Amino acid sequence: MKNKVSSPGDIIKAKILVNENSAKTWAFIIYVIILSLLLIGNTQSYESKVFKIAKLTHEVKMLRAEFVDTRSELMELKMESTITKNLEEDGIFPSEIPATKIKVTEEVTKESFWDKLWR
Repeated sequence: MKNKVSSPGDIIKAKILVNENSAKTWAFIIYVIILSLLLIGNTQSYESKVFKIAKLTHEVKMLRAEFVDTRSELMELKMESTITKNLEEDGIFPSEIPATKIKVTEEVTKESFWDKLWR
């Protein structure tokens, strides 16, 4: 005959853990504890990944802002007016005479392999 828990007082007194069917009860309790530990571990892992993603997202935004600032500073430094101003400080002034194109009228003849070889 199996011992059954007859009242809530038996559960409170933990008689369910010491009767003859207690092996099944202990196995279930250990199973629930292991399952709970796995759940806690997975939750902690998930939260740490969420925090890492948030940190990396913030870092990406900061680096993007720094990139935009550096790019606009470079564009400003490449402007002709900025270059002219910097060169004037060194005593180099822009030419007042505009640049002219130089045209080559002489045709260049292509030498053959043998001509290059015997030269």
